[in-house]
Amino acid sequence: MILLDMADITVTRPDRDLLRDVSLTLNTGDRVGVVGINGTGKSTLLRVMAGEIEPEGGVIRRGNAMTVSVLNQSTVLPPGTVAEALDAARGANTELWEIEAVADRLGMGAQMDARTEALSGGEARRVQLASVLVAGADLMVLDEPTNHLDIGAIRWLEEHLAGYRGGLLLVSHDRHLLNHVVTRVVELDRGRAHVHDGGYDAYLAGRAEREAREAKAEQVRRSLATRELAWLRRGAPARTSKAKARIAKATALVEHTPDAAARQGELDLHVDVPRLGDKVIELEGVGHGHGDRWLFRGLDLKLGRLERLGVVGLNGSGKSTLLDVIAGRVEPREGAVVYGSTVRLGYHDQIGADLDPGQRVREALSGGKREISWQDKRLMEQFWFDDDAQWAPIGQLSGGERRRLQMILTLAARPNVLMLDEPTNDLDLDTLRALEDFLEDWPGTLVVVSHDRAFLERTVDDVIVLDGAGGAGRFPGGYAAWEDAQRVRPTGRKMASAAAEAKRAAAAGRTNVGATSSASGGAPKPARSSSTIGHELRTVEKSMAALEKKVAALNEDLAAAGADHEQLRVLGEKLSARQSELATAEERWLELSEELEARS
Repeated sequence: MILLDMADITVTRPDRDLLRDVSLTLNTGDRVGVVGINGTGKSTLLRVMAGEIEPEGGVIRRGNAMTVSVLNQSTVLPPGTVAEALDAARGANTELWEIEAVADRLGMGAQMDARTEALSGGEARRVQLASVLVAGADLMVLDEPTNHLDIGAIRWLEEHLAGYRGGLLLVSHDRHLLNHVVTRVVELDRGRAHVHDGGYDAYLAGRAEREAREAKAEQVRRSLATRELAWLRRGAPARTSKAKARIAKATALVEHTPDAAARQGELDLHVDVPRLGDKVIELEGVGHGHGDRWLFRGLDLKLGRLERLGVVGLNGSGKSTLLDVIAGRVEPREGAVVYGSTVRLGYHDQIGADLDPGQRVREALSGGKREISWQDKRLMEQFWFDDDAQWAPIGQLSGGERRRLQMILTLAARPNVLMLDEPTNDLDLDTLRALEDFLEDWPGTLVVVSHDRAFLERTVDDVIVLDGAGGAGRFPGGYAAWEDAQRVRPTGRKMASAAAEAKRAAAAGRTNVGATSSASGGAPKPARSSSTIGHELRTVEKSMAALEKKVAALNEDLAAAGADHEQLRVLGEKLSARQSELATAEERWLELSEELEARS
């Protein structure tokens, strides 16, 4: 059944077309994801389809008696208890036990009697999501549904949406969710909509093909324009209608300007940071909690140079609190936090820096001065704030643009220890991938809290697991290893079991930086952390890739040298040396792979 059909929808802004002639049909059973860079109109498209705003052009047809439930960026709940809010939202075919089950899965099962007015922003968001899920509507419209959910809740939501029988339209930066749930991806790019059948992988492949076609078409246009321009300059005849038509075509080719790219160039996020010493940050028997409840206790942790550490746990288990303790924002109730003398700490939290909406973007970096340093100007350009955007009032920025500006303010201080609390919120997929590339090569220590599974898989080597009941421990092998361990345990005990296992591993000396192991007949020697081994492994992989390119280039040079024996001799010596270096690198790669496997 057709739920919604829209044709040639147009929405404009003072400086541009936000949506231009966008057409889309949504049927029962369709699950459509909407992607695009910040400011391309994703939320606007959802609001148009939900009937919250009227487009300036185009036609929308909706199915008879079709019902819609919407999760948008703003959170508004009716006064009363959580249970009352969910009961008021539930559909005619939704049972009470289903409401309780959804609330429990989203981490609100113990707060059914809480007043909605007293909820935190994250709790209110989860109640609003639960309200949409229990409504039983024909069409669900979800704008960033994974925000404020822990990883367990996101996995459950993924399964729930995959089995949903109505129509689904969602905006999300969660690549796992897009890949496993949606059947089509709508990409918004400079006002236009491009539809890709399949999930996130299909969208990436389709986008790459389209960009290649556009580049080829522009190359053909330039070639034709060059030939036609030469014809015009020779003195084109203008008396016949055929000649006049060719002149008009030639002029159009020459004067045609292709659409500017949505963003100019790649996001090069290289930032120089002060070098760290051997001692970075050490936690000794650290514990913290509220009242009689301990979030974590007895936590021993040594952060080394180039550390890549993730923090995972249920909502309310103390992830952000642990970051605050490590950063020195919060004094622990027990234990001590010791900092190395070279530590220069940067903290990017969920709230971000206090931004004055009347201030211009560049003034936020310059402290109100008109001029800024060339380093800060380059940093803004690296985060896609061009000259015009640098002079824009902060109040006019989208949520994703504000998050990018907050990241700039953090990096502008040139920290060598970076603490990131949910850094992926409100960032578009292009910025996420670029940020992951940056963190992979960043020459400092990283501690990150995130619910984005793909982000954790790419950025951390080990994870600290918090169970919310005082248990905390380090789990080697990063997020993927921890998730694999989760799958083999009963659902109700997963987090606690993982934390307990991680703590036992830490006590056995397998996970803390600085732990020692004894060789037979010798003194204990320092054991290297998984993060240190992983960093060296990635360095060797890059070296191997560079050497492989050099070997390939030398082979091409040899083939082109012909009968020049002196040139052949020189190239042969170079090739032999590069091949020897590559063999050594490959042997080292195997050693490091075995060492990393042994630690996991």
